[in-house]
Amino acid sequence: MQHTKPSDIEKMSIQTITQELSAAGIIITEENDAVVKRVIHATADFDFAKNLVFTDNAVEYGVKALQSHTPIITDTNMALAGVSKPSLEKLGCEAHCFMADPEIAAGAKANGTTRAVCAMEYAAERYPGAVLAVGNAPTALFKIAEQIRDGLRPALVIGVPVGFVNVVEGKETIWNTCLQYDVPAIVAMGRKGGSTVATAILNALLYSATGTLEPDKRGWN
Repeated sequence: MQHTKPSDIEKMSIQTITQELSAAGIIITEENDAVVKRVIHATADFDFAKNLVFTDNAVEYGVKALQSHTPIITDTNMALAGVSKPSLEKLGCEAHCFMADPEIAAGAKANGTTRAVCAMEYAAERYPGAVLAVGNAPTALFKIAEQIRDGLRPALVIGVPVGFVNVVEGKETIWNTCLQYDVPAIVAMGRKGGSTVATAILNALLYSATGTLEPDKRGWN
């Protein structure tokens, strides 16, 4: 039977993921279930069932932050583009990416650093308690860790960049820093990740916050 409705495709995909996780003997805690399965749904990569790590109650804190109109900051416009706009509107939340802003490019050039670092500095000044989602730039994670040590308290840090240079180290740094300073965090340990993963995590949180994890509740046909 061919499934063409978006809601049917998503439901069948999640059912398949659930069955394959069970067959592999992988148990996901109830709180983290929606995030892990949505990442697998977005990537078709079951390694994320083991690679994704969560500080205590990170999902709960993230959902409550979004329900309290906390803004989201991403490190790529790709991640920003994929975030559920109806969910943001329903919650009264804003989402931003500053990477392409001319002043960020100028600041990075003047300071001899990356746009990601300047973007996170800019975000910290204007949205100090935001949800920070990093799917591409490990330098952003090093900067966020530094900011946390200096007193910044994001509502949630999502650290899931992909790659080979500074990626593993950046994730370990942000994970250990968030643990030390009691900052909620969701991190994909190892090399895997990306903007798609960051968006999947954000949408799982947004759907949880709006009570629309079931696709039929999102008004799809």
